[in-house]
Amino acid sequence: MRIIALSTIKAFLDRAGEAASDARDPLMAWFRQVKQADWAKPADVKRDIRTASILRDGRVMFNVAGNKYRVVVWINYPYRVVYIRFVGTHRQDDAIDAQTNRRSMMEIAPIKSNRDYRRVLKEIETLMSARRNSPEGDRLDVLVTLVEAWERKHYRLDLPDPVEAIKYHMEQGGLQPRDLIPFIGSRNRVHEVLNRRRELTLSMIRRLHEGLGIPAESLIKVGQDRAA
Repeated sequence: MRIIALSTIKAFLDRAGEAASDARDPLMAWFRQVKQADWAKPADVKRDIRTASILRDGRVMFNVAGNKYRVVVWINYPYRVVYIRFVGTHRQDDAIDAQTNRRSMMEIAPIKSNRDYRRVLKEIETLMSARRNSPEGDRLDVLVTLVEAWERKHYRLDLPDPVEAIKYHMEQGGLQPRDLIPFIGSRNRVHEVLNRRRELTLSMIRRLHEGLGIPAESLIKVGQDRAA
């Protein structure tokens, strides 16, 4: 999927500071999972993330970090675009109407400043319901490409901690430690990994990736030099 408005995640983490330190790794794990996904319809989202809530008009709500934080996105399935509309706690106001304030189209040009970036995001909001191979869809495709290039340079997101990435996927999939035995080994070995007393090996990383769909890049911080 093509995820844009990464500045929304950055702004939340910067604004919340230490108060939301427990949100960082789950959000990074969510980002990596969605990035590798291929969602053509809402049912695909529910297949991959069972705790996701499908809302109206292409919006989807994800709960992370033990249901403490919420990510609301707007998805254009034909173009595989995920627009991050809100990141915050359940207590914060998350009443977002992403389809208001329709604006006139601007001239397409490279993004050279944050002002340009914000302006392009605003127009993308008006195009998120575009159909494939329509003039609006072609315009959406071009504008998203511009935003992706800008965000790769200015809003790079860190990799999650590997253990936190595993816990995130356990939470989203309703898994228990015993469910990890086929991928990590014995029950004791699973608990050692989850309690950071044993590093992940390359074989564990491969099995977790192939069996549970955890992005390999979310797991390679630990154990990348061991093959046992």
